[in-house]
Amino acid sequence: MSSPGPVGAHSDEDVICSLVQKSQEARNQAYCPYSNFRVGAAVLASDGAVFTGCNVENASYPAGLCAERTAISKAVSEGYTSFKAIAIASDLKDQFIFPCGVCRQFMREFGLEWNVYPTKSDGSYRQMTLKELLPHSFGPDDLSARYNH
Repeated sequence: MSSPGPVGAHSDEDVICSLVQKSQEARNQAYCPYSNFRVGAAVLASDGAVFTGCNVENASYPAGLCAERTAISKAVSEGYTSFKAIAIASDLKDQFIFPCGVCRQFMREFGLEWNVYPTKSDGSYRQMTLKELLPHSFGPDDLSARYNH
């Protein structure tokens, strides 16, 4: 775990750039002997703490983990469940790396109004919300909804 410091002490751009950099560093730790497709993620908790993760492949392919789920799981295991942003990095040069559908749903568990920063290998990024990436989603509130019959 690392922290960029109090959010008020840095500009939003500084915080985003730091998050992107941490996702790129996490990418370097990827264990991907089957696809050779490295992915890293850095998730920013509401208090400014940052957790990183990388993809971890497995010979039994469904048992592998994506970088986003690794980073979020690390945060949750330390007691964090409120997030402001996540940056995702890969080696793609000409396109942004976006979270897969499973990761989008996993992220949805923790709200819709947090920022997602898909990046290119040069560090350029886009900003979107999870709500934009996963419209009309199913989440915790849906489990308590009552339906009229």
